[in-house]
Parts: sequence; structure tokens; C-alpha cells
Amino acid sequence: MPGVQSTFLAMDTEEGVEVVWNELHFRDRKAFATHEEKIQTMFEQLALVDHPNIVKLHKHWLDASEARARVIFITEYVSSGSLKQFLKKTKKNHKAMNARAWKRWCTQILSALSFLHACNPPIIHGNLTSDTIFIQHNGLIKIGSVWHRIFSNALPDDLRSPIRVEREEPRNLHFFPPEYGEVADGTAVDIFSFGMCALEMAVLEIQANGDTRVTEEAITRARHSLSDPNMREFVLSCLARDPSRRPSAHNLLFHRVLFEVHSLKLLAAHCFLQHQYLMPENVVEEKTKAVDLNAVLAELPRPARPPLQWRYSEVSYLELDKFLEDVRNGIYPLMNFAAARPLGLPRVLAPPPEETQKAKTPTPEPFDSETRKVIQMQCNLERSEDKARWHLTLLLVLEDRLHRQLTYDLLPTDSAQDLAAELVHYGFVHEDDRTKLAAFLESTFLKYLGAQP
Repeated sequence: MPGVQSTFLAMDTEEGVEVVWNELHFRDRKAFATHEEKIQTMFEQLALVDHPNIVKLHKHWLDASEARARVIFITEYVSSGSLKQFLKKTKKNHKAMNARAWKRWCTQILSALSFLHACNPPIIHGNLTSDTIFIQHNGLIKIGSVWHRIFSNALPDDLRSPIRVEREEPRNLHFFPPEYGEVADGTAVDIFSFGMCALEMAVLEIQANGDTRVTEEAITRARHSLSDPNMREFVLSCLARDPSRRPSAHNLLFHRVLFEVHSLKLLAAHCFLQHQYLMPENVVEEKTKAVDLNAVLAELPRPARPPLQWRYSEVSYLELDKFLEDVRNGIYPLMNFAAARPLGLPRVLAPPPEETQKAKTPTPEPFDSETRKVIQMQCNLERSEDKARWHLTLLLVLEDRLHRQLTYDLLPTDSAQDLAAELVHYGFVHEDDRTKLAAFLESTFLKYLGAQP
């Protein structure tokens, strides 16, 4: 992984999946010890960044027991390697990237950037190149090294030495805008880098005529080689010299070269996945078995000719399952359909304000936050033996298929919102699931009690 001295492919023996083991080494152990708490906190908060098109940071720990101090962090493994590696392989058999694949990849990258830039405060990647974008075996794009800029900018000079910036590589200089390093970084830095990645994806390789550094002439030739005027205008807008003229990631998703009215099938798939917690785990399979395969699913009338009919037998259950899995994994995002939703992140990811000295007071030990999303919920209410109160049983199925069963004796003053908030506070449920859990509990209360307890 770019910026890391040691990277190894490893096996997570608990989850049974391949992961990437990354190490940052620090020679000055004394300086490292001084900033150890800050480094620990930064990685804890980076683990909260959760998006299907961003490489997930799973675990981390600090080790100062050896001659050199080091930070070890575990990230998810992206099976098909970097975008640059993929483009090199593709160029052997093709002259240009398939337009449909190019649009899908651009949409996924912009989906991740829009997510990062909509955070409060905005997260600027600052190191986006074809070496820090990765491809999964199913075509899913993931942005890596999100930690890089936050980590390197927050550390003092005596601890920055192990953080290698992609700009230090002559072959990657063209990914960084003219203002890089001269003015305060803004989100426009990422837009310029994305525009260069989009150009490289379209032409597969920006020829440098043997030079280690890609020249302006090579970039201009690559732009002129684009046959689609909309694609050419899209790339040019990202590569504007003036950062104030570059569009935002969210606005680029509405550009005519990318924007399309989503099919009813895709909208239905997103709706299904958003409400899957209300349905049995094998609902697709069960519903498929109950359907009359000879029944007409859709019919298109045609003048003077028999109508064109589409029957249920023509819909493959396996294809539907694969499509739902692709949507769940983030291959078909709806970011150009809905408004961007800002994500509030802890202040540790922002430049720290001047801290005033405060008297320390004892505080309770914080609970570990749940990072896995709920994909299914079941709830049951039963009267206690003395008929004086209700006993609640809640079954949650998390995205890694872990089943979590919780029980609770309801009090007259309990509300669905309070219960959901408590489950998030104590680390049983992801913060993003609070609203839908509260709505689910409220509907259960209405079903059993007629009104909220």
C-alpha cells in the first residue's frame, strides 16, 4: 500500500478472510511515545469511516516494544489489486476502456469522494492516484489510503519521516494540482486528482514517451484522444487550473456524461435492501418458490400485433440474488439520485482548535461502538407471568451474519426512541441503524399494545 513501509497479505483467523497487514515504523521512540495517545485516537476515529467504496480499516495497535516503534493496522483486502495494475493488464488486449465500465467506476469513486467531502469537517483524501484506488473481483471500486493525509498532517515533523507521499514519486506528479502544497488544501485537490484518474481510465495509459514524469503534452494528447465530447468536457472541468472552477464531487455525479435515470429495478433493489431487516432472511427464495412461473410479469401492447409478454420463468432467481448482492456491495450507488447526506465525525479528524486547560474529572469508561450494520430484525413481546409488565425479545442479524439476541423488561416510561438510543450507546447497534430500529420497535409496540408503552 502506498505510504507504508511494510505490507503483507494475512489471514484473519477470527473471521476467516484475507486482510492486509500494514506497518509504519518510527525510529525516534521518545517522540513516538509523546504522541502515542494522539495516534491511537486518530486510528480509532478513522475506523468509523464506513462506505462501500472506501477500503475499510478493521483493527490497529501500537507497538513500542522493539528497537523501533511501529503502528500496525489491518485493512480489508481488495482482490484485483490497484487501478494502475488493472489498466496495464487491460491495455494488452484493448485500446480504450469500455464506456459503460468507465462510467460505473467514475460513479463509484465520486460516491466515495462525495461521502468524504460531505463529512463535518470535510475529509480530504489528498493522495488520490491510480495506485491508491483498488478494484475488487466483482468490479467494485474502493479508495484506499484515506488515513494518509490526516495522519501525516497531524504529526510533527520529527514523526513524519515514515509517511511516504505519492507526490514524491515522479511518475505520480501529474495527479496533483498546481496549487498543491502552496495554499491550504481544499476538496478541489481531490477533484483534480480524480480528473486525472478518470482520464487515465478512459485511455488506459497516459503515454510519457519514456520519461519517468508525465508531461503536459502527454496529458493534452490523452485528452484530445477522447472521442466523446461530453467525456472530454467532464475531464477538462476537473482539471481546471483555478481550484474555484472545479465542480464538487456531488455535482459531478449530475454531469450529463454520468447521470442517468435509474431503472425501476435498481430503485426497487435499494428499497428492498433498506428495509430487509423487516423481512425473513430467505425471503427472495421463498417468494420465488411461491410464484407461478407461467404468470405474466409485464406486458407491452403493440398495435396490430400480439402484445409482448414477459413471464416470471424468464427471471433467474440466481441472477436476482447476484444483482442484490452487487447493489449491497456498492457497485450501483444512488448518489446521483439523492442529496448528499453529511456525516458528523468526531473532531479528532479536524485540525484541533486551541485547547484550554480543564480540570480532569473522573469519567466512565466508554463502550466500544458497533461497526457492523443490521440487515435483519425480529421482535417479540410477551406478558410476564404476573401480567404486570411486557418482556421484549429482539433478534438482530448483523452484516457478517452474526445473530445477536437481546431481552428486556419494558417499563411504562420506555419509548422506542429511548431504547434505540440505549442500544447504540452500549455498543449493540451501529449509529446509522438507530432511526430504523426506533421505527421498527415503534411498529412492534403498536402491533402488540395498540400504543407506545
